Amino acid sequence: MHAFVTIHDAIFRQVERGGSWLLPLAARFVFASTLLLYFWKSGLTKLGDGIFGLFSPSIGAYSQIFPKQLEAVGYDVSQFGLFQKLVVLAGTYAEFILPLLIVVGLFTRLASLGMIGFVIVQSLTDVYGHGATDDKTLGALFDRFPDAVILDQRLFWIFLLAVLVVKGAGALSADALLRTRMEPAMA
Repeated sequence: MHAFVTIHDAIFRQVERGGSWLLPLAARFVFASTLLLYFWKSGLTKLGDGIFGLFSPSIGAYSQIFPKQLEAVGYDVSQFGLFQKLVVLAGTYAEFILPLLIVVGLFTRLASLGMIGFVIVQSLTDVYGHGATDDKTLGALFDRFPDAVILDQRLFWIFLLAVLVVKGAGALSADALLRTRMEPAMA
């Protein structure tokens, strides 16, 4: 039995060492292959027309972020103030910039933390702003159905992002490149 435990420990010590660089790389790959285009397509729906659409969000942006308030003003975006416009612009830019930072591996921990906050706000807006409270959309934790959009899928998203907050971007990243360039200057 002692030999089995020794072999087990030797094998999984190597797996753990490899996992310290493989896990962050795999997390970024999974994010890029499953969520990057989701967020970018969502961000595109918020842009206004033309090149200046970057600074003039569409009505869709307001309807996604402030659904009840937009309805209350009769879908007249001009009734919104600077605060709402800044929130919409910040949310729109976040949907492009934060995922890109994660995929490239630049400021990965901060970008992942920002995305966790984004997913939480997105989920709360879906529930309280859009009324997504049906069982199929909201779901429930510890039930036998793993396919609800908010509590099931987004919990996985947050877990994936939490891995990147804890482990960083890994060895194959812009963060690692910056770190290696900064070390000689600091020494």
